[in-house]
Formats: sequence, C-alpha cells, structure tokens
Amino acid sequence: MWREAAAVTIGAGLLCLARSQYERGALAVETVEIVTDKVLRDRTLVFLSDLHNKEFGKGNAELLQAIDSVRPDAVLSGGDMMIAKGNADTRVPLSLFSSLSSRYPMYCGNGNHENRMTWERETYGRQYEVYKKQLTDMGVIYLEDESALLECDIRITALDLDECFYRKALLQRKEPMEQGYLEKKLGAGPSGQGPIGEPFQILLAHSPLYFKEYADWGADLTLSGHFHGGTIRLPWLGGVMTPQYQFFLPVCAGTFYIGEKAMVVSRGLGTHSINIRLNNRPQLVVLKVKRRALEKA
Repeated sequence: MWREAAAVTIGAGLLCLARSQYERGALAVETVEIVTDKVLRDRTLVFLSDLHNKEFGKGNAELLQAIDSVRPDAVLSGGDMMIAKGNADTRVPLSLFSSLSSRYPMYCGNGNHENRMTWERETYGRQYEVYKKQLTDMGVIYLEDESALLECDIRITALDLDECFYRKALLQRKEPMEQGYLEKKLGAGPSGQGPIGEPFQILLAHSPLYFKEYADWGADLTLSGHFHGGTIRLPWLGGVMTPQYQFFLPVCAGTFYIGEKAMVVSRGLGTHSINIRLNNRPQLVVLKVKRRALEKA
C-alpha cells in the first residue's frame, strides 16, 4: 500500500514540477482599467515588475512583442528587474530597457534588489551608480524618491523604501511606518482635483504592504509587486507564501481599492530564491487609465 501511495505522491510532484516549468515561461498579458476625472485623455501604460533576469525568448523577444502589441503611451518599471544576491548581473534588464527606451517613454523605480546594491556597499561597490548611469544614458527616467510628469496630467513618483520594510515578517506582522515617513521621503502629497488642479498621481512603491499609507499620502494609483503572486496560488485562498514568509496574504496580487484610490499588485515576471510558479503565470500588466465620462445634465 505504501508503495502505491509513494508512487502517487512522486507522480503528483513530477506533474507539479512540469506545470511550474511551463508556467514560468507562459507570459500572461492582463489589462486593468482605472477610471478617473484627473486625466485629460485616455492612456495605455505598461507596468513591469520583478523580472529577476527572466527572459521570454532570446533577448526577451516575446516580452517585447507583447508590449509592442498594446502600443503603450509609456512603460513603467517597479523594480527587482535583476537578482542582487552576492552579485548583481544587470545584463538582462539593461538589454530590455535599451529596446524599450528607444520606443517608449520609460520610467523606472527601485525594488529591494536594486536598493540592496546601495545597502551593501562592501559587496556591490558602485554597481548601483553604474547601472543607473547606463539607464539614464539610454534616456530612461530613473526616479529615486522623485517625481516626473507624463505630459501635464499624470505625475509618476517612485519611492525607495528603507531596508527595514523588507524584513521577514513574524506572525504576519509588518514593520510599522512612522507618521510622516512618506512626506519626508517624497514631499507633500497631491491635493488638487481634476486636470485644472494637480495631476493624476501614480506611485511606484515596490511593497504593497503599506497601501493605506500610500493612499493617505495622495497616490491615486499605487503600482507594486515584490510578492510574486504568492508563488503558488490556490482557488479562493490566493497566494500561499511571500518572499517575506507571510502566508495567504491577500495583497499578493490583484487590484485593491480604498475609496477611489487604487493599488495594482503585479504577480511579477520572474522568480529567484523559490523558482516555482503554480496557478500563477508571470504577468505583464496593461493599465488603461481612462477619463471618466461627464454626466449629462
């Protein structure tokens, strides 16, 4: 009896491994619609997160083709595009960004892997500065606790979270964010309304754990990643485990709202320490930012 049970268990494990290998290369292009009265016209944006040196086809040809097919007004990168773990091989993101920045306006923020190159200078030296210069020389708008406009009605801000906010969670707890932290990092948040006031505010914030703080600061749309969709996703239960060892965390992936403030959490494009995806295909996020239709009198 035990032999039959062992055979079934091994067979199921092999099937899961085969499925995971397939999923890691099965790019999903998924659209999220955001409606607001703060933009002057509709936009299509592409959001990339957590590539971790993954390549979809030679030179990421499949990923580039998928992006070209939606003809975005701009491409936004939310960080963790390489793996910084003892060394930082940046060749894959540099190649991808070189292709993208020659076609579209491109805005980049950092994740914990980019920031690790500054936190651990004894390991990485000046790799961060070299990487940043290579991107800015391509024309990429590289944002470190900074903002830039996409035309006049969309402001894109990227937040560099401190290392403490990426610590492994204990009993599902998260590091508290002190009041005023975002204002110290980013300046005062927006308060205007509509196209004659302040622009629609997009915030690139790699960890989604602080959505309330982002919304309170004034982000109309927060774009996050970091949790890779929870690695394995189960029906009705969501993602099983995050890189910070939270289990069944609701904000692993998806779209969330606080009033009219939205947060889109990407499942990411690649993997690193846990090289598994089950029911959790890599995600290219297409954002349709639409101007709300005026109500007829």
